[in-house]
This record gives sequence, C-alpha cells and structure tokens, in this order.
Amino acid sequence: MTDRNDGIGADSYAAAALAALRKVDGEQREAVLAAAALFAGALRKDGVVQAFGTGHSEALATEISGRAGGFVPTNKVALRDFVLRGGEPPEFLGDSHLERDPATARRLYELTAPRPQDLWVIASNSGINGAIVEMAAVVKEHGHPLIAITSAAHGEQAVSRHPSGKRLPDFADVVLDNGAPFGDSLLELPGGGTACAISSITGAFLVQQIVAETIRLLLAAGVKPPVYLSANIPAGDAHNKELEARYEGRIRRGA
Repeated sequence: MTDRNDGIGADSYAAAALAALRKVDGEQREAVLAAAALFAGALRKDGVVQAFGTGHSEALATEISGRAGGFVPTNKVALRDFVLRGGEPPEFLGDSHLERDPATARRLYELTAPRPQDLWVIASNSGINGAIVEMAAVVKEHGHPLIAITSAAHGEQAVSRHPSGKRLPDFADVVLDNGAPFGDSLLELPGGGTACAISSITGAFLVQQIVAETIRLLLAAGVKPPVYLSANIPAGDAHNKELEARYEGRIRRGA
C-alpha cells in the first residue's frame, strides 16, 4: 500500500499511530500501574468502576463498561442517562452545550447513585469542558478515587471552560496521558489543518493495559477476577449473568 500524497494516506496514519502507541506505552507505564492498583483496590472492596466521558470520549467509557474481556462491576455514565433514568424528554439531549454546563455533572452524579467504595474513571481529550471538570470535582468531594485519561498536550494549550479555571487532571489521583497532540489529529493537511484522530486508539490501549495489570494483581492476591466472557460463545450468557447478579441494582447495561 502506497500513500498517494506525501504524508497523507493509510501508510502514514499507520506509522504515526504505531509511533503514538509506542510512546504511550513507554511513557505511561507507571501511571498504568498506579491506575491498576486503584482498580484492584476498588474491586476487592466490592466497588464498581464508574466510567464517564462526553462526545467521542464516551467511547472510552464504553471500552471500560460491559464488554467481553473486561470487568463486570462497571458502569458507563452518559448524558443520555438524563432521558433513560432522569425523566427528561429526548429533546433535552439536543442541547449542544450540555457537556460545557457544570450543572450537568451534579445531576448525573445523583442519577448514578454510586457507593463510597466506587472508583471513577473520567475520559476527556481536552479535559477542559464544564461538565467534565465539575464531575471530577464532585467525585472528589464524595471521596472517590479518580483516574483521568486525557491529552496533556491539548490540555496545556486550551483554556478551561469551568468557572474555577481548573482542568480534569487537577482533581485526579492518577492521570494517564493518551499522547494525542493538540486537536487530536495526527496527519498534516496541505494548506493547513490536520486529520485522523488518535485519542480513541491510545485511550483504549491504556484501558486494556489497566485491565490486564488489574487482573495480574487480583490473581496474585488469590482473587478470581470478575471478567466478562463474550456473549457469543457457549456458556457466555450463563457465566455473565451469574457475575452480574452479585452487583444487581448497581450496574446498568443497555444504552
């Protein structure tokens, strides 16, 4: 495969993405170990991992919550919870400024109804929007451990949209840098601008590293990891339902 334009094409993106993954792997190892220690600690205390992100960062919350090979005691906290669980009409989600409104976070936290032993993971490439920063503040007000997955390069160059002027990393116990550049995209376009984002890929990579390290810690402690099997293999449904029953009323699946 050959790029038709110098620096633009599948080969160029593959090279840039692989370089980003290698960089993240090399630079974020200590943060991954620290995050895994928080995961293992929460799971051993019967905690649930509450994962929150808006926009494309919601994909990272999905990566954490309810997927084959991942942990059962996990929740995805999303803006649509206002409609699914909070009684708001569907039109409520049409407000493009929801993720920028700090009030959004406090209402979402209440709808989630987490327990004290629950761990939070908040994903935001920029780390500056009001709902993201406010959720981080609320989480710490309630004493939960907090892991942030964000882009250091973007956050350092962007102005916070929260009244406090703070950013997501200011509240986190562990910060993982997804290695994305300012603006997220990797490839330079002729005449200016960039294309082809990376944060979703490096973010998912970091999450799976944390899961793997958490499993290692649990096994070393003699604890059987509560891990999902694929629902598309024999006995997958039975295995998963048995584990989900342990967290009935605390984890939500579906949308």
